[in-house]
Amino acid sequence: MRAFGLAAEAFGLLASPLRLHIILALAERESDVSQLALRVGATPQAVSQHLAKLKLAGAVRVRSEGRYHVYQAIDPQLGVVARMMLERVMGEPLDDAASLPA
Repeated sequence: MRAFGLAAEAFGLLASPLRLHIILALAERESDVSQLALRVGATPQAVSQHLAKLKLAGAVRVRSEGRYHVYQAIDPQLGVVARMMLERVMGEPLDDAASLPA
């Protein structure tokens, strides 16, 4: 039963539309907050708040490059699962998840 609980937590992490979009975008390529905000169509402040939650949950990691903080998805499989669900509800394959409207 523990595995079901862990899986439910992972799905819960993707329950926010913006976090889902962020995970998909980071699965494609790493980004700093400003680039990521442009890619997902949200404010840097909103993206930063969601990145903090994703980092706390162990879904993303961050490294410093000069004055920038660059984020990347830790587990690419989380992006795969998110993409599969999005393609399922859209009824078609995605070309570039980061370019989807928010």
